[in-house]
Amino acid sequence: MITGKVQMQKLIGVLLVTLVCTFEVAAEGLSKADVAKVSNDLRIEHLKRVLVERKAEMESKVVTLGDLKMPFWYKTFGQSPAGGRSLYISLHGGGGAPAAVNDQQWENQKRLYTPKEGVYLVPRAPTNTWNLWHQAHIDRFLIRLIENLIVFEKVNPNRVYVLGYSAGGDGVYQIGPRMADTWAAASMMAGHPNDAKPDSLLNTPFSIQVGALDSAYNRNGVAVQWGKLLDQLQTGSPKGYQHFTKLRAGMGHWMNREDAMAIPWMAKYTRDPFPRRIVWLQDAETHHRFYWLSVRGESVKGRSRIAANVEGQTVTIESSTVPEVVILLNDKMLNLDQSVSVLYRGKILYQGLVARQQTVVERTLRERGDPTSLFCAEIAVKIPQ
Repeated sequence: MITGKVQMQKLIGVLLVTLVCTFEVAAEGLSKADVAKVSNDLRIEHLKRVLVERKAEMESKVVTLGDLKMPFWYKTFGQSPAGGRSLYISLHGGGGAPAAVNDQQWENQKRLYTPKEGVYLVPRAPTNTWNLWHQAHIDRFLIRLIENLIVFEKVNPNRVYVLGYSAGGDGVYQIGPRMADTWAAASMMAGHPNDAKPDSLLNTPFSIQVGALDSAYNRNGVAVQWGKLLDQLQTGSPKGYQHFTKLRAGMGHWMNREDAMAIPWMAKYTRDPFPRRIVWLQDAETHHRFYWLSVRGESVKGRSRIAANVEGQTVTIESSTVPEVVILLNDKMLNLDQSVSVLYRGKILYQGLVARQQTVVERTLRERGDPTSLFCAEIAVKIPQ
């Protein structure tokens, strides 16, 4: 009996040591090699799931989210590069008009542009309203479409472009900056920005083309204004805000397809999913994540602004109009085996090691379905008042 008790005590001791060791490993987080394996396993699992769950919507070419539907059409051009195909999402004109008018504009958009390589995709707007391409649901539809094309057509997530004509141009003015971390480049043709601002385009090349005689809604005038805003922003950040503005002489709303030069212009650019500096100006329609910055709770705020940069092992929050900022990290940005510092106006908000976590990898893959834009660690910091 005593011998049995001794053996039981020894066994309990071994189990306790094992549990303590397991807890310590978990507290320290994953290794870099662990993250690589976990990320690869999750990518494979995600690909298999999307192939099964979204096969029907790809065959029918209709995405349904809630009560809204987005039909889409696409055509593939050229040979697929080693890194995957490019994707051009082209937004049709029309707007606040009968469905038949927008249907006709959708058909017209299919014939407007022809890339040398890539998938040319033309979605049909879910509504027939004046703001058909910049309502909140548009972002969700486009993210889902991109996710599908990455899986079904082997699109390179870092070579996704958006362009649009007329009301589609209105949309590009809005979702170009709002979803700037999605695009390798964006091109606006014959549209109007309404209340959009270009600040978030630091790492996203943006082109503007409008007929010089296209005075309806002052399209030609606001194109010049936006061009000047981008000029000013680029003066302050010479390595960013790549852009050009072209008013087509003697032309009105129709530019005789001269605007098609935007396709080869965009094709020169590939997205960097982890840029060293970010400027994030939220639109009225908000997002929770922008590149490697994230917000939650009361920090998800329309028209809020955050600017931040990474240099070496230090993340500097240059400015923030929200009370808390979450910084997403991975080993491509810095060395997570070494101490990381977060600074704000000379004050240290965080300093120390940051644990790699599988939950962060899972969440960032689930958010976008983008296998090239995954993170494995995060730091949440309060911004001093």
